[in-house]
Parts: sequence; C-alpha cells; structure tokens
Amino acid sequence: MAEDLYKVLGVPKGASEDEIKKAHRKLARQYHPDRNPDDPKAEERFKEIQGAYDTLSDPEKRKQYDAGGGMFGGFGGGGPAGAGPFGPGGPGAAGGFDVSDIFSNIFSRGGGGGRAQAQQVRGRDLETEISLSFDQAVNGAQVNVTVPKAERCPTCNGSGAKPGTAPVTCPRCEGRGIDAQSQGFFSISQPCPQCGGAGQIIEDPCPTCAGSGLTKQTKRYKVNVPAGVKNGARIRLAGKGEAGQRGGPPGDLFVVTRVAASPVFKRLDGGNLEVTVPITVAEALRGATIEVPTLSRTKKIKVRPGTKHGSIQRLRGEGAPKPKGRGKGDVRYRLEIEIPEKLSAEQEAAAEKLAEAFNGSDPRAELLKRAAR
Repeated sequence: MAEDLYKVLGVPKGASEDEIKKAHRKLARQYHPDRNPDDPKAEERFKEIQGAYDTLSDPEKRKQYDAGGGMFGGFGGGGPAGAGPFGPGGPGAAGGFDVSDIFSNIFSRGGGGGRAQAQQVRGRDLETEISLSFDQAVNGAQVNVTVPKAERCPTCNGSGAKPGTAPVTCPRCEGRGIDAQSQGFFSISQPCPQCGGAGQIIEDPCPTCAGSGLTKQTKRYKVNVPAGVKNGARIRLAGKGEAGQRGGPPGDLFVVTRVAASPVFKRLDGGNLEVTVPITVAEALRGATIEVPTLSRTKKIKVRPGTKHGSIQRLRGEGAPKPKGRGKGDVRYRLEIEIPEKLSAEQEAAAEKLAEAFNGSDPRAELLKRAAR
C-alpha cells in the first residue's frame, strides 16, 4: 500500500500550495538521481515525491484525494443507506467513485487515465563562486562567470532520439509511465519498469548524447552584483542551471560571492563601516581637526579636547549601501592614542613637564579607594 501523500512530502494535510511547493523542491533536490547515482532507494524515494507532488499540486486531484480521506479513511458510509460499506458502486467504490481512480490519479501524470507525455524532470541547480574586490562589493559590479553544465543536446534538440527518428510509446504502460496492478478493490501503481516512468522508449538513441538528451557544454553569463553585497551572499540566476530532461524546466544557478578584505575599512552590519584612526597625545589633550578617509574621498572631523583612547566619531551616510536599497550606512572612526615606544630627549623633557603640570595627580586613587571599602 502506498504511503500517505502528505507524509511523503512531510507536510500537514492543510498545507498551503506554497508549503507543498517548498517541501517538494527541497526533497526533490535531496533525492534527485543525479545527486545519488548509486542509490536505488533514493531514486524510488524521488519517484514517490514526484508522484505525491503531482497529485497535491493539482487542485482537482488533491480534492479527490482528500475526499477519500488520504489513502484509506472515508471509504465507509459514503453512499446512501443500504448501499453497502463502499457506497452505491459496490466493491471498489468509495462514496460514489472508484477507489482505483484515486490511485490512478496519484501516480498518473496524464490525468483522467489518458496517455501522458514523457515525464519531465527539472534540471539540477548549480553553484559557482566569484571573487570580488572590496570596492566591487561596495559599489556593485558586473562580473562574468563560466559554468560547465548539462545542456539540451544540439543534435537531437533534447529528445534523445537519433535525428529523423522519435521516441515511441512504451508498449507496457501505453505512455502512462505507470504500471498498475489490481489487488482486490485497490489498484496499486508504480513507475513502469520498462520505460522508468518516462512513458516513452528510445529505440534509436542520438549518437551525440547516447539517448540522454543532454550534453556537457560551457556557458558564460554576466552576473550583476548589487552594491553593498557581503562575503558569502548567494545571487540567484533563475533558469541558468542545468537543462531539464524530457522537456523539463531548467534549474537555477547560484553565484556565491567571495569578497576580499579592505586594508582600511572593516565591515559592520547594515552598511556601516569602521576605521581605526591614530591620534597623538597632544591631539587627544588639546583637540584637533584631522583628515580621515571615506569610500570616495577624504573628509575632516573634529577631535574634542580630552578625547579618550578608543573614542568613536561618526560620519553619517558615508558607509556602504544598506540591504534592499535603504540608503547608506555610517563610517565609525575609532580614535586610538598613539604612544611612541621610545622617546627622544626632547619628548622626555616634555613628558616630565607635563607630569609636573598635572601636579602628581593619581588617576587610580578613586579606584583603589572603592576597592578598599
């Protein structure tokens, strides 16, 4: 007996269309045969996921499936009084419709029991990296990427059949892609073993792609890097992944950014930047107007008299672009008092005079007093 379709996708019965779509995308990527070439269980799981999604993503099929109570529930008392436990249709019917139709709809991609086209398989998503300078990341850039990937075969145009020929309908499943076996009043369906669920068989394969419909090609794309992008960001190029099989949609290409560090600026959150600026003892004591770097030029800021080591000054709107175009961040200037390791004779004399000017005051006196209490 097949599993509950909601359990196959790992979603509750009342899941929205978007939740079903997200669950399918995640599971299909995880169990895709191309990612698990030596795992037949993964392939079976992938087919279960596809079958469940085909039913639950179709409003009419989902409605009919839910009316049957999942797989088993709701099959009793569905018909008028005296109709028996399976309704007016007798064995094999549930509330006025045939149980075998439920299973046929679950696994059939053609709908309504008719012949289907070959099962389409979405192409794989791909990922690549680009290296950016700090300036490119802050200001935005257009970067070229080269990606080797599977593309539609140019010889057979993706059909997999030798030019001049065409795939033929599978004689076992008659193009449905499923193999149905009747067990009592249930009809159990599974992918056709002869065509692998494709519904078609290639008798004369294309010599270029050996019947796969895909060949390895190298593609070149231009990536528009938004201003303010951070290291490790993922830029999605929709439809630029690998081509799908049997006419399926292509996957996506994800470009991961690798941003070089700046020798001047440290990146913070929200487009904010930080710069460490050394100042002299005299500038910290008396105050000064100093020149500091910004992303595009230099500007002047005021150092207040009595500035302490590690104090922060800020220039608003001079930082990197914020996410989603919400303006620019700030540049924070961390002022650090630079103390020379060795003093000249003149500096020694000046330091002595400075100590005398402060009259031997002890800045730690209050700290020691509190500690002694």
